[in-house]
Amino acid sequence: MRKTLVAVAIAFVFALGSLSPAVATVKEKKMAKQASLYKRLGGKKAIKAVVDDFVNNVAGDSRINKFFADTAKNPKRLAKFKGNLVDQICQASGGPCKYKGKDMVTAHKGMNISDADFNALVEDLVKSLDKFNVGATEKGELLGALGGLKSQIVGQ
Repeated sequence: MRKTLVAVAIAFVFALGSLSPAVATVKEKKMAKQASLYKRLGGKKAIKAVVDDFVNNVAGDSRINKFFADTAKNPKRLAKFKGNLVDQICQASGGPCKYKGKDMVTAHKGMNISDADFNALVEDLVKSLDKFNVGATEKGELLGALGGLKSQIVGQ
């Protein structure tokens, strides 16, 4: 059941990216009336809380924690990693932060991340978003913003 939900969430992310320009225009007008995704997520403090929980989920996920083992062993490197994730989500959601880390291709080069690995990561993120009661609309928008990075991560 959980894998089905994740598959649906991922399909939803990619479906969002293929909306026609007319639908996108209507959506843009509607979104202009709403607060930014960053504000609806609760700002930087809320994003930090989600990232902390997400990193803990990944650390406990035997499917993918091998990719983060070296980072987890080094407190300074882990703090920088979390800070970059916060800035990346903050920027992607329309917040004031600027992501200053490596581009996704460079950061993941030689890791040979598979679709299954990426999907496990998404599951861990969804678990954190659910823990903090992030609404379905906001979750979909955030996953849509981050889902576009998949091609820059998988298979590098």
